[in-house]
Amino acid sequence: MTCTLPITQAASGGLPDQTTFRRRLTGLTCNDPSRSFGGVTLYAPQTAGGLVKLIDEEGREVHRWQLPVRPGRHAVLLANGNLGYNGSCQEGPVLYPIWPLWRGGDFMEVAPDGEIVRRHVDPAHHHDAQWLANGDILYTAAHPLPEEVVRRLGGAPGARVYGDVVKQVNRDGETVWEWKSWEHLRPEDFPTQPVFDLQHWPMINGLWDARDGLVLMSLRTTSGVIAVRRDTGAVAWVIGQDVLAQQHTPVELESGNVLVFDNGTMRPGVSSHFSRVVEVDPATNAIVWEYRDPNAPSFFSPYMGGAQRLANGNTFVTESSTGRLFEVTPAGEVVWEFIIPEFGPYPEPGMERMIGGNHNSVFRACRYAREDVSWL
Repeated sequence: MTCTLPITQAASGGLPDQTTFRRRLTGLTCNDPSRSFGGVTLYAPQTAGGLVKLIDEEGREVHRWQLPVRPGRHAVLLANGNLGYNGSCQEGPVLYPIWPLWRGGDFMEVAPDGEIVRRHVDPAHHHDAQWLANGDILYTAAHPLPEEVVRRLGGAPGARVYGDVVKQVNRDGETVWEWKSWEHLRPEDFPTQPVFDLQHWPMINGLWDARDGLVLMSLRTTSGVIAVRRDTGAVAWVIGQDVLAQQHTPVELESGNVLVFDNGTMRPGVSSHFSRVVEVDPATNAIVWEYRDPNAPSFFSPYMGGAQRLANGNTFVTESSTGRLFEVTPAGEVVWEFIIPEFGPYPEPGMERMIGGNHNSVFRACRYAREDVSWL
């Protein structure tokens, strides 16, 4: 195993760098080629103005894109070799104060040479989007909740609260499937947790197009993952807040189990916050595999986050708020780690009051086998 040494980073004017995380190691910090999956890693920093980078197992840049808007969330590589980019839409109203932070809605398919070959715009989109194998895009959008649902959630008369609509659009931008949260979820069964303002319910921050006609949805403000039947819209199963806490990124594995980034921002009965990655059997809600740092608070992202099971059995993790990308073995040993070196402030007006400072955060990064990126 090799680990890099710190690189001195000086701020202008001779003062020490005032961005705490940037004073620490950045770039490749750990690599065990004999046990790591290797391959290439794709990431789109939230505050780097539309930069998307592809790096190799040594942390070296092998390709980059420069897009016209910053990412609303993340980017992926498509089967045809193009980039699927979830850009931050500059159109549409600000639905509530922190809305600009996580709205997306400017979807672009981009060739390796940077040409935008397809674009779909929906200013109501937020958080996750899945680029499906048939070319469709599955994503979440925010729409005002009916007044009666707001009342059942405990909202004041006349309060504007947003609910989630999951949409699937084809290459022509036509909606081919739609699911409205308030038509299938009872507020009494999915109450907003006390740590969240009643602005957005249940805030679906993660999607997965699963087998057997199911769509997995991560519910941020109520905590939990549900599986929805495409044909009826009914909920097939629930992994609830007794297992998960403000989680992201549900991923169905070949076994039928579900891999989840469990943020743990407000984990019941726990005084020290920590994140973990869990593999859950949805038939029993039993956790069958878990990764947490041996010093639990050392791994913590209060928002965003992702996990990906690799072909060699390892798990690739995105600790989003710190820009930390790492790979662990089934035994929980870290065999690769990279700290995103691109830092910057969120550019939207007013964000400095809510999430000030310089950030290297990323919604989600993705790992690919070298042979799956034939154009490199």
